[in-house]
Amino acid sequence: MSMLALDHVWKSYKVGAFGGKELTAVRDASLTVEPGELVSLIGESGSGKTTIGRMALRLTSVTRGAIRFDGEDVSALRGRRLTAYYRKVQGVFQDPFSSYNPIFKADRVLHTIRAGLFAEVGAAEWRERVDAALESVRLDPRQVLDKYPHQLSGGQLQRMLIARALLLDIKLLIADEIISMLDASTRIDVLNLLGDLKERGLGILFITHDLSLGHYISDRAVILRRGVVVEMGPTAKVFGEPLHPYTQTLLSSVPQLHHKWERTPAGRGPRTANGRCVYHELRTDETCEAGGAPALASADDDHLVACARLD
Repeated sequence: MSMLALDHVWKSYKVGAFGGKELTAVRDASLTVEPGELVSLIGESGSGKTTIGRMALRLTSVTRGAIRFDGEDVSALRGRRLTAYYRKVQGVFQDPFSSYNPIFKADRVLHTIRAGLFAEVGAAEWRERVDAALESVRLDPRQVLDKYPHQLSGGQLQRMLIARALLLDIKLLIADEIISMLDASTRIDVLNLLGDLKERGLGILFITHDLSLGHYISDRAVILRRGVVVEMGPTAKVFGEPLHPYTQTLLSSVPQLHHKWERTPAGRGPRTANGRCVYHELRTDETCEAGGAPALASADDDHLVACARLD
């Protein structure tokens, strides 16, 4: 039994005048995250990766399918059971500044946890816990406590949010584009921090659009295209032996320092209006012609790919 498991999850929104149309943001997605494992969910903007993270955090409802944590359906959690869930699962998001109120000191995000969940803990003991959590994310409490958000860098604010999650002794962290707004020198610090947390047994779902980051840090990679998981497996295999044409297109588009810049074909949608698979040009398959998407199939060990023309 996996710690976090998405089982054929769909998410659709009503759009248009009077909600007469339906937009499917996530289509039949399945993935797992184990304790001490970092899984990168990689996709371009609009691919549905943030929606998956929000559904796992119960910030967005699931249309079809199920999300389970330690075997328990997340959508069925209410009251104290939901509070207990948030003690184990927390999220950190792209813009650290949006998580802070500029009129309050930054460490207020830490103290609100005590008021809501640890009211029985004394002030001295709580300060010890806060100091330990900050030090575990490489922050000096003397330099960040009693400071306003504008007095701290984006990297410091982001690490403080991770410390906030650690105060709850969580088992799973959902990190949604948490370093995309940080400078290069700070990025590596946060990435190495996530690596340290993984070594301590924390499960991490790392949501990113950056292939290089996913390759650097993850144990397994999941490639998402327009809400559909098209390839997943051990990172070395997905990046070293990509099988789906979309994954191959993504990897060929990554700039390389040892090559002069050249124009590369832009990524295209998985099917044209008539249902044909544009990745295989004129080659088609009845499954794709019918407007469906091939199911994930095992190509090698834990390497799965959704393509009807693997030959």
